[in-house]
Order: sequence, then structure tokens, then C-alpha cells
Amino acid sequence: MEVLSSRVLLRPTDLDAGIRFYRDTLGLAVFREYGTGDSRGVVFFLGGGFLEVSGESEPGPLDRLGIWLQVRDLAATEKDLTAGGVPIERPARLMPWGLRELWARDPDGVRLVFVEVPEDHPLRRRLD
Repeated sequence: MEVLSSRVLLRPTDLDAGIRFYRDTLGLAVFREYGTGDSRGVVFFLGGGFLEVSGESEPGPLDRLGIWLQVRDLAATEKDLTAGGVPIERPARLMPWGLRELWARDPDGVRLVFVEVPEDHPLRRRLD
């Protein structure tokens, strides 16, 4: 199998609210938009991947899905999220594995893990 591309598919309970949150509140850039009405969707750039917000779903278990978002400045991100009214589940802190993390929720309660990789962390350096 050869995987050429990938993306996370998110089916919010309210499509318009989901699109507004990822586009306006988080400020993700739009890769493409398609369709109309209930058949419409927006694909956002998500660092090295994509996040597609389309369709709708019924409310259900949320912690089976989380979106990991690496940012340059976690303190600035926390200020922006707070100013945007985004519920912060776990404020920014250094985790035992050496990453700085902040946990928040999107309008449907999907966990968003915002991560800052410190300069001295192995994720920033090749060790070989």
C-alpha cells in the first residue's frame, strides 16, 4: 500500500459552527471548499496534513478522537483561545514527556491538544 495523502475527517453536530470555529476562532487556512448546503465541506490546512469539516453527526462519545496541533508559542495560543471564548480543559503546562501542552475543546467537545515543542526536546533534533 502506498499512502499519497491523508486528512482527519470531522463530522460536527452543527456544520456551520464547526466551520466557523476552525476558520475564524482557530484561524486555520482553507485548502479547499466544496458542495452546497448539507453537502458542503471545507478542508483546512493542518500543518503537514489536512482537517476536513463536512456533514453532520449525532452527539456521541468524544474522547475517541483528539486533534494534535503543534504551535510555535503556546502562551500566545492560550491568550488567543481564551480571548475567543474557547473552553480550556487543561491550561498550558510542561508534561512529563517534555512537551508543553494545553487542552481545549471545539464546539462539539472534541479535544484539541495544542503542543509547543521546547528547543531542547528530541522531536526537534535528530539524535543520529
